[in-house]
Amino acid sequence: MILETRGIGKTFGSVLALRDVSMGVEAGRVTCVLGDNGAGKSTLIKILAGVLQHDTGTLLVDGAEVRLGGPRAALDRGIATVYQDLAMIPLMSVWRNFFLGSEPRKGLAFDVVKARRVAREELRAMGIDVRDVDQPVGTLSGGERQSVAIARAVYFGARVLILDEPTSALGVKQAGVVLRYIARARDRGLGVVFITHNPHHAYPVGDRFLLLNRGTSLGEYGKADISREELTALMAGGAELDELEHELKRET
Repeated sequence: MILETRGIGKTFGSVLALRDVSMGVEAGRVTCVLGDNGAGKSTLIKILAGVLQHDTGTLLVDGAEVRLGGPRAALDRGIATVYQDLAMIPLMSVWRNFFLGSEPRKGLAFDVVKARRVAREELRAMGIDVRDVDQPVGTLSGGERQSVAIARAVYFGARVLILDEPTSALGVKQAGVVLRYIARARDRGLGVVFITHNPHHAYPVGDRFLLLNRGTSLGEYGKADISREELTALMAGGAELDELEHELKRET
């Protein structure tokens, strides 16, 4: 197990964001974290990424308990997070974005030749067909930009890849592109954490499924233990319970 949480909890003042959430991330496996808005997904990934500190429970990396002091501490342990905004500059080329903040050097100069070559080779190794690495990254489709971000994280040594709703704003075809590259990252031995509210995107690539509802775990399931229909029904049930609770509060 590369990354594991045991009974993780987090509060913000009087607001309980997470309570007693346990999950594990293994090399060569995709763990899907599912839930609607407000379920606690963002809080959980920020803890895994070192952005937030947990208040209760235990976070383990390679079996040892840790408290990540920030995103750099997470990166140093091989935990990379790709957020929805992708941290890319649309007018810059694909290869410049690939190395943004970690530019290869030749003496004191930016090694442009190496940057272009490595970006092209790494994208090709992931099966990503970018027509021209000199084109602005903003000219790529949403799915292609997500794929570039995934390839970048793999190149810079990620062992755990956390993907924050990578398919949420994409159409069916582009979502399929991203799911294909998630599977390729898994096949290259990474442990992948796929955050999504869509069970139809999660199920084809997922190996384990953690369901969250209002900061509480509804359970963690292996693929052999739950069907796509059961996963969808369990998520819908959590949403319906939420709505019922809100209705009762309004009536009282």
